Parts: sequence; structure tokens; C-alpha cells
Amino acid sequence: MTTTTLRRRTALARLTAGLLAGLVLAAPARAAEIRVMISGGFTAAYQALVPGFEAKTGNTVETAYGPSMGTAPEAIPVRLARGEPADVLIMVGYALDGLDKDGRILPGSKVALADSRIGLAVKAGAPVPDIHDLEHFKQALLAAPSIAYSDSASGVYIETEMFRKLGLHDQLAGKSRMIVAERVGTVVARGDAAFGFQQLSELKPVKGITIVGPVPAEVQQVTVFSAGIPKGAAHPEEAKALIAWLSAPENAAAVAATGLDPIKGR
Repeated sequence: MTTTTLRRRTALARLTAGLLAGLVLAAPARAAEIRVMISGGFTAAYQALVPGFEAKTGNTVETAYGPSMGTAPEAIPVRLARGEPADVLIMVGYALDGLDKDGRILPGSKVALADSRIGLAVKAGAPVPDIHDLEHFKQALLAAPSIAYSDSASGVYIETEMFRKLGLHDQLAGKSRMIVAERVGTVVARGDAAFGFQQLSELKPVKGITIVGPVPAEVQQVTVFSAGIPKGAAHPEEAKALIAWLSAPENAAAVAATGLDPIKGR
């Protein structure tokens, strides 16, 4: 082999190696599968916004649903305790704060997404009670044959605080019950409860009910829904991008359409 031939082959080999390296660098990053655990209040907004995020980024989102608290197998703290993987947690703000205090959330990753209010629903076609002020609200509750509320933040508040604030705890306790792992609106729609309390955003998607309105301001509880990234998340950067998308100003109208109040700059 001549020296000239050897030089040509060496140059060709270097060129080929350079082209291959360029192709590797130019290849698109592999799409991530982002695992999300979410509680009910923000679900409708989340489902409306996720397709746009997937189309924009090429990433996919896998979702596990469950309440923010409690001992049901689907509850987010229970899922985490048994080792289910997650990149993003979307849940009641104070429940997320509890996980943060336990050292389970990446510092600085929490973002408040929306405020949620409690609403009252009755079965479609049933008489609609007057709850425009506190006195009429109390009368309506006393007249109701049965009352249901959720096993998440709003239901815990109703059971432990709201009925007491109204001075009606003893009168209402016997005909009221907490609904576990099912939307309260569904229970009302099939006639298993006359009144149903849950976050307005969770009542809105349910067919077969009439939403009477939010409970009076004097006994209303505003719940903040927040997102955070758990420690050990497989895709923290992609998780951060998803949270930014859910809280983006351009998506506020879609959040509001689900019965929530988007949070700006909190």
C-alpha cells in the first residue's frame, strides 16, 4: 500500500467518523414518559391541557388518579408509600405541603395552580333549593333527606367544620356520609343522595345533576391546588416543563372553564 493510498484511507475514515458523530448529535432527544399523580379538583383542567403539552414537546403523560389524602388504595400518599413512581404530583396544596415537610418534594418545585370552591348539586330534575344566603342554606340542609360529600379536602372540611359552623352538626350527622373513591356527583345522579357537596370543578363534568351553586361565602372554603416534583423523579426537567404549561397565563382561560380560579403570580 502506497503512502498516498494510506493517507486517503485515513482521511476517509476521519470524515466518516465525523459524519456519524454529527448524525448522533443531530438526532432528536428521546421523548420522555412523564408520570403524574393527580387528585380530582384539577383533573378537568389537566385533561384539557395535557394534549397540547404532548403535541408541543413530543413527551407523553401517564396519569394515576386518586384523592390527596386518606387511606384509600388510590390516595396519592398511599401510592407513594407503596413505591409507585411519579414525576409530578398535583393535589390539594396543604397535602403537598405535608409531603414537602416530610422531605419528599424537590425544593423549589411547588407551584400553586388554581383556587377551588365547594359547590352543591342535586339530581337533574329534582327541586333546586334556595341557598343564596346562610339562613336559606341551613333550611335547605335540614330539609334534605340525605347528604353526601367527598373523601378529599372539601369533604373533610364539611364533616369536621362546616356543619359545626352552621350549628347543625348533630342534626345532619345521621343523614350524611362520606363517599370514598367515587365522584359525589355520580352518587347524586343515580339517586343515592339528595344533596352532594364537592369541588365545583369535580361536579361540572358529571351528567345527570344540577349544580345549585357554591356554598355561601360565610362557610365556603377555598382550596388551593398545587403541583410539585417528588424526590427521585425520573424526569425532573420534563416535569418542570409540564407544571409550567399547566400554570401558563395563556392557559388560564381553559382552567377557568372547568370551574377553577387560575392563580397568577403566586
